[in-house]
Amino acid sequence: MATLVDGFGRTFPYLRLSLTEACNYRCSYCLPDGYQADGRPTFLTRDEICRLVRGFAAVGMRKIRLTGGEPSLRKDLPSIIAAVSSTPGVQKIALTTNGCLLPKHVGIWRKAGLTALNVSLDSLQPARFAAITGHDRFAEVTDGVEMALRLGFDAVKLNAVLLRGLNDDELPQWCDYLRQRDIVIRFIELMRTGDNKAYFERHHYRADALEQQLLDAGWTQQARAADAGPAREYAHPDYRGRIGIIAPYSKDFCAGCNRLRVTARGDLRLCLFGDFGIPLRPLLQSDADHDALCARIATQLGLKAAGHGLHQGNTGITPHLASLGG
Repeated sequence: MATLVDGFGRTFPYLRLSLTEACNYRCSYCLPDGYQADGRPTFLTRDEICRLVRGFAAVGMRKIRLTGGEPSLRKDLPSIIAAVSSTPGVQKIALTTNGCLLPKHVGIWRKAGLTALNVSLDSLQPARFAAITGHDRFAEVTDGVEMALRLGFDAVKLNAVLLRGLNDDELPQWCDYLRQRDIVIRFIELMRTGDNKAYFERHHYRADALEQQLLDAGWTQQARAADAGPAREYAHPDYRGRIGIIAPYSKDFCAGCNRLRVTARGDLRLCLFGDFGIPLRPLLQSDADHDALCARIATQLGLKAAGHGLHQGNTGITPHLASLGG
């Protein structure tokens, strides 16, 4: 079986593929003024996505995560899920969504072949949720999550960006939520991007402070699967659910990197905060370019750096997380 390995011995079974840069939320930490179309070429078509995924599967990708922007804004999302899930070699297909369309579509996505679901939920308090996201959609999101839990997904996870002064006091409420639900809440440390410097300085909350609270309360860290994301996951015998911590500023965070990213316009990004993109779209126009695509992916991996430059304030070419799906 093919495996991608970089110059630091890291293997890469996991691809994060953005389907769109558009988003219908106005999250304060990402797109506070909403999505602004820039008139550049359109996002990858379904046929281009199929060729891309076939290429990545051929070089060892076993898990594909569809992201955005907000991927549910694409009307062809069920067709894309079905195509990706039927690609030889792909064993897991996940989706990250803001969840506002879950009640209408989550059953359709599951039937199309989706195996895992991540939903953004930055607060368990409706008023706070509306203040952070710019939309009063708390009821739709939480109703959709309950529906998803009944559909037999391999995993349902929630994502909450840790924000000092906005939602950093909700751990007790989250623990109550997890007591009887087979679900993971992942707390994500706020990251500096190209356009959020002032916001970051005002609301950055160190994830390791929350992690210490978990340890003090008897939560224990779990073993990490080979194709898992970057979260350190914790469990407690009194709770059915689990808690994940994504701490990009922690020591050796990048040592366990196992994922590559492709933008909605077809650029390979070796790091979320890298300084360059590698265009793959020219090799997605014909099935005849399959071998060339595989070769470009494999050879470019040699350019992957040991880690990001966030500690030095280098956010690379990522202006905001919606531009690449996190």
